[in-house]
Amino acid sequence: MMNRTRRLRKTENIRRLVRENRLHIDDLIYPLFIEEGQGIETEIESMPGIKRFSLDTISKELDEICELGISAVLLFGIPASKDEIGSETWNEQGIIQRTIRYIKKHYPGIYVITDVCFCEYTSHGHCGIIHDNDVDNDATLANLAKQVVSHARAGADMVAPSGMMDGMIATIRQALDETGYYKIPVMSYAVKYASAFYGPFRDAADSTPSFGDRRTYQMDPANRDEALREATFDDQEGADILMVKPALSYLDIIRDLKNNFDRPVACYNVSGEYAMVKAASAKGWIDEEKVMMESLLSMKRAGADLIITYFAKDVARCLLKN
Repeated sequence: MMNRTRRLRKTENIRRLVRENRLHIDDLIYPLFIEEGQGIETEIESMPGIKRFSLDTISKELDEICELGISAVLLFGIPASKDEIGSETWNEQGIIQRTIRYIKKHYPGIYVITDVCFCEYTSHGHCGIIHDNDVDNDATLANLAKQVVSHARAGADMVAPSGMMDGMIATIRQALDETGYYKIPVMSYAVKYASAFYGPFRDAADSTPSFGDRRTYQMDPANRDEALREATFDDQEGADILMVKPALSYLDIIRDLKNNFDRPVACYNVSGEYAMVKAASAKGWIDEEKVMMESLLSMKRAGADLIITYFAKDVARCLLKN
């Protein structure tokens, strides 16, 4: 007897009935770039469709997000001034703190997640305090604690530390718990690679390092087993969600985390992944919508429960029309 697997592919109806994975609007988290200043609504050249906003222009974007049914955002701030330690990250009147308060007041239905790092806020562009031409891990932890407490005090719903410092989750969990913010979850960038796919983000956030690179704290793209060790430490230290970044070149890592941890797994569909699709589409080389949907579906299939993506609005429109 011949096995006829094509029977379950014959029509769209049967394909839909047996489909194993689906994208849903509730899977998506939309990154937002908020810049100190006024009247700012600037498209990022290397990320078509993505803009920097100042706080006085962000309402149009937030209105659209709500209309599309996107319920969660990830905030990145671009301050007016930077220093060696990124002290603006814990300024109670800083751009992120004011943005959190604005969203929670005017758009209470939006779930606000804050990126917790220093690269946008330091004069050198690295993710912490520099000693001897490298990031000082333990000195940076003390400032991470200040940053997350400031975000929590402003009203953040979740914090997402991205700096890949050893011990950062334990430090952040302790800081939040000791200041009464024990209900705030932590989404850890548990597995973050030193990737070439971050280039456009650095245009968006003004976060290019002024010297060297981030390979002493972000992971080597060649390593797979190390990802499980990193995720295990964050799991043990109290992370509520484990993230893999980037997504498309690391689908195997997403699956490894899904198979090994009893926690939600997130992935970050990063700027370079987004920019490549947009650029190829602009050349007429690919069908942008189909490639976008197939790419994000591959992340779901790999095991991602949540997807941070610059495509969120485009995906929402696609899902609404279908």
